[in-house]
Amino acid sequence: MTEENIIELREVSKTFGSYLAVDNLSLNVRRGEIVVLLGQTGAGKSTVLNLIMGTTCPNKGQIRVAGFDPYASFKALKGRLSVSFQTDRLLPWRTALENVELGLLILGRPKNEARRSAREWLGRVRLDGADNKYVHELSGGMRQRVSLARALAIDPEIIFLDESFSQLDHVTSKTLRGDFLQIAREFRKTCLLITHRIDDALEMADRALVLSPPARVALEVRIDDEARSSPRAIADLHAQIASAMGAERSTDH
Repeated sequence: MTEENIIELREVSKTFGSYLAVDNLSLNVRRGEIVVLLGQTGAGKSTVLNLIMGTTCPNKGQIRVAGFDPYASFKALKGRLSVSFQTDRLLPWRTALENVELGLLILGRPKNEARRSAREWLGRVRLDGADNKYVHELSGGMRQRVSLARALAIDPEIIFLDESFSQLDHVTSKTLRGDFLQIAREFRKTCLLITHRIDDALEMADRALVLSPPARVALEVRIDDEARSSPRAIADLHAQIASAMGAERSTDH
Protein backbone atom coordinates (compact mmCIF):
# COMPACT_ATOMS: atom_id res chain seq x y z
CA MET A 1 0.00 0.00 0.00
CA THR A 2 1.43 3.38 -0.98
CA GLU A 3 1.56 6.24 1.51
CA GLU A 4 -0.93 8.23 -0.56
CA ASN A 5 -3.52 5.46 -0.77
CA ILE A 6 -5.67 5.09 2.33
CA ILE A 7 -7.85 2.42 0.67
CA GLU A 8 -6.43 -0.18 -1.67
CA LEU A 9 -7.91 -3.30 -3.24
CA ARG A 10 -5.73 -5.65 -5.26
CA GLU A 11 -7.31 -8.32 -7.48
CA VAL A 12 -10.18 -8.86 -5.04
CA SER A 13 -12.87 -11.45 -5.71
CA LYS A 14 -15.89 -12.39 -3.61
CA THR A 15 -18.36 -15.22 -4.08
CA PHE A 16 -21.52 -16.18 -2.22
CA GLY A 17 -21.91 -19.87 -2.93
CA SER A 18 -21.84 -20.15 -6.72
CA TYR A 19 -22.66 -16.46 -7.20
CA LEU A 20 -19.71 -14.27 -8.23
CA ALA A 21 -20.31 -10.81 -6.72
CA VAL A 22 -16.86 -9.25 -7.22
CA ASP A 23 -14.42 -10.35 -9.91
CA ASN A 24 -10.72 -9.48 -9.69
CA LEU A 25 -11.33 -5.85 -8.65
CA SER A 26 -8.43 -3.46 -8.13
CA LEU A 27 -8.95 0.12 -7.01
CA ASN A 28 -7.52 2.71 -4.65
CA VAL A 29 -8.63 5.84 -2.85
CA ARG A 30 -6.11 8.50 -1.93
CA ARG A 31 -6.11 10.26 1.41
CA GLY A 32 -8.50 13.23 1.24
CA GLU A 33 -10.07 12.07 -2.02
CA ILE A 34 -13.81 11.80 -2.66
CA VAL A 35 -14.53 8.74 -4.79
CA VAL A 36 -17.98 7.72 -6.00
CA LEU A 37 -18.87 4.15 -6.98
CA LEU A 38 -21.82 4.09 -9.36
CA GLY A 39 -23.78 1.22 -10.79
CA GLN A 40 -27.21 -0.22 -11.29
CA THR A 41 -28.73 -2.62 -8.76
CA GLY A 42 -26.71 -5.84 -8.74
CA ALA A 43 -23.48 -4.26 -9.95
CA GLY A 44 -21.69 -5.20 -6.72
CA LYS A 45 -21.44 -1.76 -5.10
CA SER A 46 -22.70 -2.83 -1.68
CA THR A 47 -20.50 -5.92 -1.62
CA VAL A 48 -17.44 -3.78 -2.38
CA LEU A 49 -18.41 -1.42 0.45
CA ASN A 50 -18.84 -4.32 2.89
CA LEU A 51 -15.43 -5.68 1.91
CA ILE A 52 -13.78 -2.31 2.50
CA MET A 53 -15.57 -1.84 5.84
CA GLY A 54 -14.46 -5.30 6.94
CA THR A 55 -17.92 -6.77 7.48
CA THR A 56 -17.10 -9.58 5.05
CA CYS A 57 -13.85 -11.00 3.70
CA PRO A 58 -12.70 -11.65 0.13
CA ASN A 59 -12.21 -15.12 -1.29
CA LYS A 60 -9.19 -13.84 -3.18
CA GLY A 61 -7.00 -10.75 -3.23
CA GLN A 62 -5.85 -8.17 -0.72
CA ILE A 63 -7.58 -5.20 0.91
CA ARG A 64 -5.87 -2.53 2.99
CA VAL A 65 -7.61 0.35 4.78
CA ALA A 66 -5.33 2.80 6.59
CA GLY A 67 -2.69 0.07 6.43
CA PHE A 68 -4.88 -2.65 7.97
CA ASP A 69 -6.73 -5.67 6.66
CA PRO A 70 -10.24 -4.40 7.54
CA TYR A 71 -11.65 -7.89 8.21
CA ALA A 72 -8.74 -9.34 10.19
CA SER A 73 -8.05 -6.06 12.03
CA PHE A 74 -11.63 -4.82 12.42
CA LYS A 75 -11.08 -3.54 15.97
CA ALA A 76 -7.95 -1.62 14.97
CA LEU A 77 -10.09 0.56 12.71
CA LYS A 78 -12.69 1.37 15.37
CA GLY A 79 -13.30 5.11 15.38
CA ARG A 80 -11.29 5.65 12.20
CA LEU A 81 -14.19 4.80 9.88
CA SER A 82 -17.80 5.93 9.91
CA VAL A 83 -20.80 5.33 7.69
CA SER A 84 -24.08 7.04 6.83
CA PHE A 85 -26.69 4.80 5.25
CA GLN A 86 -29.63 5.25 2.88
CA THR A 87 -31.96 5.12 5.88
CA ASP A 88 -30.95 7.33 8.78
CA ARG A 89 -30.91 4.48 11.37
CA LEU A 90 -31.53 6.93 14.20
CA LEU A 91 -32.76 5.64 17.55
CA PRO A 92 -36.32 6.98 17.99
CA TRP A 93 -36.12 7.12 21.79
CA ARG A 94 -33.12 9.46 21.65
CA THR A 95 -33.11 13.14 20.71
CA ALA A 96 -31.11 14.46 17.77
CA LEU A 97 -28.33 15.49 20.15
CA GLU A 98 -28.33 12.12 21.90
CA ASN A 99 -28.17 10.29 18.56
CA VAL A 100 -25.14 12.30 17.45
CA GLU A 101 -23.26 11.88 20.73
CA LEU A 102 -23.85 8.11 20.80
CA GLY A 103 -20.83 7.20 18.68
CA LEU A 104 -18.58 9.35 20.83
CA LEU A 105 -19.85 7.71 24.01
CA ILE A 106 -19.29 4.25 22.53
CA LEU A 107 -15.69 5.28 21.83
CA GLY A 108 -15.31 6.21 25.50
CA ARG A 109 -15.37 9.99 25.25
CA PRO A 110 -16.42 11.84 28.44
CA LYS A 111 -20.11 12.77 28.50
CA ASN A 112 -19.49 16.53 28.54
CA GLU A 113 -17.04 16.34 25.65
CA ALA A 114 -19.39 14.12 23.63
CA ARG A 115 -22.31 16.48 24.19
CA ARG A 116 -20.28 19.54 23.26
CA SER A 117 -19.01 17.92 20.06
CA ALA A 118 -22.48 16.63 19.13
CA ARG A 119 -23.97 20.10 19.53
CA GLU A 120 -21.17 21.58 17.40
CA TRP A 121 -21.78 19.09 14.59
CA LEU A 122 -25.52 19.64 14.61
CA GLY A 123 -24.71 23.30 14.04
CA ARG A 124 -22.36 22.47 11.18
CA VAL A 125 -25.10 20.56 9.37
CA ARG A 126 -27.53 23.46 9.90
CA LEU A 127 -29.59 21.93 12.67
CA ASP A 128 -29.11 24.59 15.34
CA GLY A 129 -32.05 24.43 17.71
CA ALA A 130 -32.93 20.82 16.90
CA ASP A 131 -30.95 19.35 19.82
CA ASN A 132 -33.96 18.19 21.80
CA LYS A 133 -36.17 17.07 18.93
CA TYR A 134 -37.01 13.39 18.62
CA VAL A 135 -36.87 11.49 15.33
CA HIS A 136 -40.62 11.71 14.70
CA GLU A 137 -40.38 15.51 14.92
CA LEU A 138 -37.79 15.73 12.13
CA SER A 139 -38.31 15.78 8.36
CA GLY A 140 -36.52 13.26 6.15
CA GLY A 141 -33.86 15.80 5.25
CA MET A 142 -33.33 16.74 8.90
CA ARG A 143 -33.00 13.09 9.90
CA GLN A 144 -30.36 12.55 7.23
CA ARG A 145 -28.49 15.62 8.51
CA VAL A 146 -28.48 14.09 11.99
CA SER A 147 -27.12 10.86 10.50
CA LEU A 148 -24.32 12.76 8.76
CA ALA A 149 -23.54 14.73 11.93
CA ARG A 150 -23.27 11.44 13.84
CA ALA A 151 -20.87 10.06 11.21
CA LEU A 152 -18.72 13.19 11.28
CA ALA A 153 -18.70 13.74 15.05
CA ILE A 154 -16.25 10.93 15.80
CA ASP A 155 -13.71 12.65 13.49
CA PRO A 156 -13.11 9.60 11.27
CA GLU A 157 -10.35 9.33 8.71
CA ILE A 158 -12.76 7.79 6.20
CA ILE A 159 -16.49 8.34 5.73
CA PHE A 160 -18.61 5.89 3.78
CA LEU A 161 -21.88 7.16 2.32
CA ASP A 162 -24.17 4.31 1.26
CA GLU A 163 -26.91 5.86 -0.93
CA SER A 164 -27.16 8.58 1.73
CA PHE A 165 -29.02 11.06 -0.48
CA SER A 166 -31.14 8.71 -2.59
CA GLN A 167 -34.37 8.87 -0.57
CA LEU A 168 -34.48 12.67 -0.46
CA ASP A 169 -36.28 14.93 -2.91
CA HIS A 170 -34.15 16.63 -5.55
CA VAL A 171 -33.85 20.03 -3.82
CA THR A 172 -33.09 18.58 -0.38
CA SER A 173 -30.61 16.11 -1.85
CA LYS A 174 -28.76 18.81 -3.77
CA THR A 175 -28.56 21.10 -0.73
CA LEU A 176 -27.35 18.33 1.55
CA ARG A 177 -24.74 17.16 -0.97
CA GLY A 178 -23.37 20.69 -1.14
CA ASP A 179 -23.25 21.07 2.63
CA PHE A 180 -21.53 17.72 3.10
CA LEU A 181 -19.02 18.44 0.34
CA GLN A 182 -18.06 21.74 1.97
CA ILE A 183 -17.46 19.99 5.30
CA ALA A 184 -15.52 17.12 3.72
CA ARG A 185 -13.21 19.52 1.93
CA GLU A 186 -12.75 21.76 4.96
CA PHE A 187 -11.70 18.83 7.15
CA ARG A 188 -9.94 16.95 4.32
CA LYS A 189 -11.96 13.79 4.84
CA THR A 190 -11.56 10.75 2.64
CA CYS A 191 -15.00 9.78 1.34
CA LEU A 192 -16.33 6.78 -0.54
CA LEU A 193 -19.89 7.25 -1.80
CA ILE A 194 -22.01 4.38 -3.11
CA THR A 195 -24.86 5.50 -5.37
CA HIS A 196 -26.91 4.83 -8.49
CA ARG A 197 -27.54 8.54 -9.05
CA ILE A 198 -25.33 10.27 -11.57
CA ASP A 199 -25.90 13.71 -10.03
CA ASP A 200 -24.21 12.52 -6.82
CA ALA A 201 -21.02 11.85 -8.77
CA LEU A 202 -21.12 14.98 -10.91
CA GLU A 203 -21.56 17.26 -7.90
CA MET A 204 -19.30 15.55 -5.36
CA ALA A 205 -16.65 13.25 -6.84
CA ASP A 206 -13.00 13.90 -7.46
CA ARG A 207 -13.17 10.56 -9.25
CA ALA A 208 -16.10 8.38 -10.27
CA LEU A 209 -16.00 4.67 -11.08
CA VAL A 210 -18.88 2.89 -12.78
CA LEU A 211 -19.20 -0.76 -11.82
CA SER A 212 -20.84 -3.40 -13.96
CA PRO A 213 -21.61 -6.92 -12.70
CA PRO A 214 -19.71 -8.53 -11.09
CA ALA A 215 -18.13 -5.32 -9.72
CA ARG A 216 -15.85 -4.70 -12.68
CA VAL A 217 -14.77 -1.14 -13.44
CA ALA A 218 -16.56 -0.22 -16.67
CA LEU A 219 -15.55 3.45 -16.59
CA GLU A 220 -13.35 5.75 -14.53
CA VAL A 221 -13.58 9.53 -14.86
CA ARG A 222 -12.05 12.45 -13.01
CA ILE A 223 -14.25 15.42 -12.23
CA ASP A 224 -12.68 18.73 -11.20
CA ASP A 225 -14.12 22.16 -10.45
CA GLU A 226 -13.30 23.34 -13.96
CA ALA A 227 -15.45 20.58 -15.44
CA ARG A 228 -18.22 21.31 -12.94
CA SER A 229 -18.31 24.93 -14.10
CA SER A 230 -18.85 23.91 -17.73
CA PRO A 231 -22.38 22.78 -18.72
CA ARG A 232 -20.96 21.10 -21.82
CA ALA A 233 -18.34 19.17 -19.83
CA ILE A 234 -20.95 18.07 -17.30
CA ALA A 235 -23.30 16.97 -20.08
CA ASP A 236 -20.50 14.96 -21.68
CA LEU A 237 -19.59 13.31 -18.37
CA HIS A 238 -23.25 12.57 -17.69
CA ALA A 239 -23.57 10.88 -21.08
CA GLN A 240 -20.41 8.81 -20.54
CA ILE A 241 -21.53 7.62 -17.12
CA ALA A 242 -25.09 6.87 -18.25
CA SER A 243 -23.75 4.86 -21.19
CA ALA A 244 -21.40 2.89 -18.95
CA MET A 245 -24.28 2.16 -16.58
CA GLY A 246 -26.24 0.75 -19.49
CA ALA A 247 -28.87 3.47 -19.24
CA GLU A 248 -30.22 5.51 -22.11
CA ARG A 249 -31.21 8.21 -19.68
CA SER A 250 -30.31 9.29 -16.18
CA THR A 251 -31.37 7.13 -13.29
CA ASP A 252 -31.54 10.25 -11.11
CA HIS A 253 -34.86 11.31 -9.66
